[in-house]
Order: sequence, then C-alpha cells, then structure tokens
Amino acid sequence: METRKKIVLISPAHPLRGGIAASAERLARALQQAGHEVVIYSYALQYPSFLFPGKTQYTDEPAPTDLNIKTRLNTINPLNWLLAGREVAREKPDHIIARFWLPIMAPCIGSVLRIARWLGTGRWRTTGLVDNIIPHEKRPGDRWFARFFVRSCDDFVVMSKSVGIEIGTFLPARLQHQKDTVRYAPHPIYDTYGEAVSQAEARRELALPTQMPVVLFFGLIRKYKGLDLLLEALANTEGVHALVAGECYEDWSHYQEIIDAHHLSDRVHLFLDFIPTDRVRYFFSAADLVVQPYRTATQSGISQIAFHFEKPMVVTRVGGLPEIVRDGVSGYVVTPEPAAIAAAIRDFFEENRSKTFLEGLREEKKRFSWENLVQTLLREAE
Repeated sequence: METRKKIVLISPAHPLRGGIAASAERLARALQQAGHEVVIYSYALQYPSFLFPGKTQYTDEPAPTDLNIKTRLNTINPLNWLLAGREVAREKPDHIIARFWLPIMAPCIGSVLRIARWLGTGRWRTTGLVDNIIPHEKRPGDRWFARFFVRSCDDFVVMSKSVGIEIGTFLPARLQHQKDTVRYAPHPIYDTYGEAVSQAEARRELALPTQMPVVLFFGLIRKYKGLDLLLEALANTEGVHALVAGECYEDWSHYQEIIDAHHLSDRVHLFLDFIPTDRVRYFFSAADLVVQPYRTATQSGISQIAFHFEKPMVVTRVGGLPEIVRDGVSGYVVTPEPAAIAAAIRDFFEENRSKTFLEGLREEKKRFSWENLVQTLLREAE
C-alpha cells in the first residue's frame, strides 16, 4: 500500500464553476479515496472581469463538505502570490499538483510554486497537470508564460499526447533526458452528473420533439469549437434536430445568420446559459448522438461526459480527440468540415448504429478511470 501523502492541489474549485473546477474536485476525492490528505488552493480572483466573456465565474451550488478548499489565489496581485506561496510552504506537503490550462495564469502559478519552494523547509515534488500548454485562442506572450510555468515544475502529466509533445519544446536541460518527465493518462470519465433518465423523460423536461433524431452540442461556445460547422452540416441532414446547450462566449449573430439562412430555427433548440450540474443529465439523456465539431482541441471533458451517459460521438480529427473516441467503435472521427460531419450523422441514423456503438462505448469506457490518473500523477520520474 502506498505511503499516505499530504498533497496540495492548485486548481480552480468551488465556488468557481466550469469543467476544470469540477474535475479538480473529482480528482481530490480520488486522491482521498487512495488514502492521501488533500488541500485544494483555489482562486479568489481567477480572471479579471474584462477578460472573462461569460456572465459569471461563480456557481450558486452548495460547497462540497468533503473537501478542504482554501480560496486564496489572485492571478493579478504579486503580493498575493508571495502570501499564497508562504502559506503553501507552511502546509509542508509531500507533493504539489498544479493544474495549468491557460498561459495567462502562469505568472501567478509559477510564482507561487517558486516562492513555496524557496520558503519551504522540506523538498517536495511539483507535478504540472496540464490541459493545454498553448491555448486554442493564441495571444502575445503565450510561449513566454508557458515556459515560466514549465520551469517551476519537476514533471508533468498530460491528458492528450499532443500536449505532451508541446511541453517537450519548453523543457529545461535538467529535465530533457529524465525518463517519464512527461506522462500520459487519458482524461477520466466525468461521473459526477448523476444517472441518466429515460430519453422520453429528458425530452419532456426540455420540451423537445419526442420522436425526432437529436444531436447534442454541449459546452461553452467559442469559435474553435465549431458550432457553425455543425449548423452547416445540419442543413444537409434532413429531419435531424440539434440541441445546443452552453453559454456563448462570443457574438451569437454569426450562428444565428446560419440558422436563418438555412431555415433551421424549427430544428435547433437553444439553451444558451451555463448548464448547472443537476441539469446536465437531461441534455445527454435527451440526445441520440453527441457532436464535437472542433477546429482545434487537446482533450475534451465533453467526451468523458458522453462516455458516462453512454452516448456515441462524432468528433473531429484534431488534437487528442481521436485518442479518446475510436472511429467505428464508440463513434466517428471525421475531418472538421460540414460535409464530413453531416455524412457521419446521416450514417448513424440511416444505418441505425446505436446498438453497435453502445457495445463499443461500454467496453471503451473501462480505459478512463480516476485510479489510473491518480497512479500516473503520483508515479515519480526516474
């Protein structure tokens, strides 16, 4: 049995909302279940309001009672980084795991890690758990910030092999020849959204057609996620309805123009708000097929929600998505073009692939366990 460790997890968590916060809380529980003590250091200020395109960064859901969450970090206040680094050092952790997904967070996270190490009396390992090292929507300074973060860590775990390759371009000489410096574990299944309900109940709840084929686009709406590609594809899939669920982080007018141009308003059902945790199951239960028409990607938590609810997927051949969805087994892997997306949707419904994919989904989901991620995080580079 592994020695009990004290672990500091630096990551968004309650009362912040979103996929990273939700997965960090689930990871903390998995670490606790493995016998470790976990303290989450989250953000009092994650993004300045002028950089946040959504309605709110916070959830009104109750705080988890089984997690030790300390809301400390402020991404734009260097004095806060000093104080937070000192507090982390006083935790005397055996291991720090720092979640990284956006270069703009690097000055804060990298400084806290460095300060904690300078002030600490012990020697612990710092592992970067990296969703993205270079973001989908690039900005000046991204590479400098990413390098600053990378050089504050001892090793890394990625959930997409393409991210691991990118990290390799930032590694300092001291880490380049060390075995297992960058380790891969696929994103585990999101199993925090409850159990599925019947499709009939879900469609009644959402006021959707009871008999029509329905595809689901779920999650924040941004250009790189390709909702416009799905809408264009829908124009070539007669009778198929699309359920679009998620807050729009950009100008909606572009998407509305496509809907109007192709007379899709009767077939596109819009829920353009952040979907609370207790409502997620209705959207996945209502759908026959989940479509992720991304232009770029690393990994996606949406795929892992689809696996939990055993919904086949159409994903595009970008980033790490083909590592998660196996073409012809748990869904389709296609080029990010409307014609290819439309062809996959038509094949699914016209050839009645649901039963075949369900068998594949149930077998494939065994690959995505939280225990595997925990073991990969705690395994030391050699």
